[in-house]
Amino acid sequence: MIKVFIIDDSMIVRNALNKILQYEQNIKVIGESANPVDAFEIFKKVGLPDVFILDIEMPKMDGLTFLKQINKQKHIPVIICSTLVSDGSSSAIDSLRLGALDIILKPKLNLKDFFNEQKEEIIRAIYSASKATVKYTPNIIEKKDLSKNSIENKSSKKFVVIGSSTGGVQILEEIISKLKENHIGIVITQHMPEGFTASFATRLNKITNSNVVESKDDESIDLNKVIISKGGIHTEIIKKGDEYFTVLKDYPKINSHKPSANALFKSVSKIKPQEITAFILTGMGDDGALGIKKLKEMGYNTYGQDEESCIVYGMSNIANQIGGVNKEVSTNEIIKIINSLEG
Repeated sequence: MIKVFIIDDSMIVRNALNKILQYEQNIKVIGESANPVDAFEIFKKVGLPDVFILDIEMPKMDGLTFLKQINKQKHIPVIICSTLVSDGSSSAIDSLRLGALDIILKPKLNLKDFFNEQKEEIIRAIYSASKATVKYTPNIIEKKDLSKNSIENKSSKKFVVIGSSTGGVQILEEIISKLKENHIGIVITQHMPEGFTASFATRLNKITNSNVVESKDDESIDLNKVIISKGGIHTEIIKKGDEYFTVLKDYPKINSHKPSANALFKSVSKIKPQEITAFILTGMGDDGALGIKKLKEMGYNTYGQDEESCIVYGMSNIANQIGGVNKEVSTNEIIKIINSLEG
């Protein structure tokens, strides 16, 4: 039985969540509260849950402060459910960095209809969160932006593509913060809604000497550059002459995602195998598994994140099961591989 606790200052939201979860045989809502301060009192009676559903902006204590405090007691999977995150604010990225696993974009109107429509996705998120290995990431030291101005934008003749989802914010922060200067170009599809990816790129820029940007049409893949696929649209890679660029393509979701890792992987299958290294990381579901398998079958170097270092051993696990990766590797090994590559 998965024990769930809801913390949200909206009674409509709490009631709606209770309603869609009440008939789930393996999920039980053990408590609810309008704010974290009152929730701590209820914990004394019902204990701590297996999964939190948490708002960010609430009276008495905000969700981010709660995350920091609860992490001192126990690392418990958290699903953020908030309207505040819908503008791509830094609070969304901060919540993911502090261990939140998923984000539900709560609309300001028609809440009842929204939760009924999103019932299956919410239930799926709870099941996945209950199986996750929560990792609390302390603040990574921000780096002074000294080298970015001194490094000339040189095209990366070889580059890395990465597919990532749940738990990817923490893993990618760790990887990108430890990249060597003038590293090979990197393009990442991290499952995030529109607006979030720009905030994520801004956050990453503060912890690395790499140039981190959100993808756009004709964004060149250069040395010392990391490109984050723009949310709400697919990112593909094309070749013009001897250089590579990202392009944005607006077509339906793939594996329920937009951007999709499969879209990114498929687009590089037309490029010479020796020029591409592909990774599939932590995440729920199977997006990217078939795409990276095709790359492996065509002779590309493909890697999957191993179970021990994954926050959610889903995407990389499926890719490994279907024979899509040459080797499973830890986060530290991913960093070493990328830093060993010459562009």
